[in-house]
Amino acid sequence: MAEGTGQDTPILRLAIAGLGTAGCMMLPAVHKHPHMQLTAAADVDAEPLEHFQRDFQVEIYRRVADLCQSSNVDAIYIATPTHLHTEHALMALEQGKHVVLEKPMALTLDDAERMIQTAERYGVQLVVGHSHSFERPIRAMREIVQSGELGRLRMLHNWYFTDWMYRPRNIGELNTALGGGVTFRQGSHQFDIIRMIGGGLVRSVRAMTGVWDAQRPTEGSHVVYLEFEDGTPATAVYSGYDRFHTAELTFGVGEQGQLANLAAYGRARQGLRALEGDEAEASLKRASAQYGGTRSRQASDPAPHPPFYGLTLASCERGDIRQSADGLTIYGEDDKRDIPLATDETGRDAVVRELYDAVVHHRPPAHSGRWGKANLEVCLAVLESAQKRQEIFLSHQIATHD
Repeated sequence: MAEGTGQDTPILRLAIAGLGTAGCMMLPAVHKHPHMQLTAAADVDAEPLEHFQRDFQVEIYRRVADLCQSSNVDAIYIATPTHLHTEHALMALEQGKHVVLEKPMALTLDDAERMIQTAERYGVQLVVGHSHSFERPIRAMREIVQSGELGRLRMLHNWYFTDWMYRPRNIGELNTALGGGVTFRQGSHQFDIIRMIGGGLVRSVRAMTGVWDAQRPTEGSHVVYLEFEDGTPATAVYSGYDRFHTAELTFGVGEQGQLANLAAYGRARQGLRALEGDEAEASLKRASAQYGGTRSRQASDPAPHPPFYGLTLASCERGDIRQSADGLTIYGEDDKRDIPLATDETGRDAVVRELYDAVVHHRPPAHSGRWGKANLEVCLAVLESAQKRQEIFLSHQIATHD
C-alpha cells in the first residue's frame, strides 16, 4: 500500500476488473473514500478502457491476468461476468491482491470454497459485495431486530417486481448456466437482505421459479420460502416481467433512492420489441452500460430518499418495521413512529469501507467469502427446489457478523 498523509492513514490502491454497470456504479464510492486510490482497470473492450484512462489517468489492461501483475494495485474489484468470477478471483488472490467480488460470487459451492481457501492461504481479504444489505435502511432494520426492543423476530419478507427481464441484456444474463436469470442476479440481493436481518442461519428453502417468456429463456420470477434455524419464516418474491412495479408501494422510490418513472407502462418491454435482433440488443447494452455510456454516469450527490430494494417488511413479537420514504416506520403496540435516515452514505460506500477496514485495520468483514458462499448456497437451493419441487436443507450457512 502507498503511504498516506499521516502514519495512520495508508492508501489502498484499487483496480476495477470489468467496466460494465457494476464496475461503474462503484466509482463514486471509491472516489469518496479518503484513503482509497483508483490506479488501474481492465476490460475486454478497448473503447471504454480508453475513455476510462482519459478520465482517471490510470493503468489499463485488456486482460485481467495482466492487471493482477501490476505492482501499483493492492486490491481488485471484480465485476466481470459471473462465470468468470472464479478464474479472475483466483488470479488476483494468487498474486497477493485483496478482492471485492460481485454477486453471486461463483456458480458452484466448490468454486466458492476454492476462492475462500486461496484467500486464506495467501493471507489476503475476500469480500463479496452484496451492496443492498449494506444500505442504511437494511442495517437499521437489523439493529432494531437485534436490539430486542420489539421482541423476537417472527417473520420477514422481501417482495420486488421490476422490468429486469426486458432491460437490454447480454447472452450471459439470460443463461442460467452462466449465472443469468433473476434468481442468481437479483435473488442473491434478496436472500442477502433477508439473511442479514434474520441473523444468517437459514435452515431450508422451498421454492418455485418461473420462465414465462420463451424469448428470454431463464428464470424471470421466483417465490421462495426460507426457514431459519430458530423457526422464523421468510419469503422472497421476485418478478422481472415489467408489469406491476413495486415502486407503486414504495412511495415511487427506487433502488438508488431516486424517484422511479412509473408514467410509461411497459416501457422496457416495448423498447425491446423495437430492437432488430440479438445483436441490436447487445449493442444497446454496451452503449448504455459500459463506462462512458448513458447508464454508467453515476451521480455523486446524495439521493433524495433512502434506497428501496423492493418492499422489505419485518414482523417482531411487539411490532412491524418497514421502510418509509425518508427512513423507517415502526408499528408498535401503542403507536406508530418514523425514524428518519440520512442518505449521505450508500451501500457501495459501505462496501468500500468494509474492504478498507478489513485490509488496513484487520477487522473481519461481515460480507466475507464464507458469507458469500452461504448466500450462493441459497441461490442454488432455490433452483434445485424448483426443479425437484421439494424442500432443500442447507449446510453452509453462517451467522451474521456485526
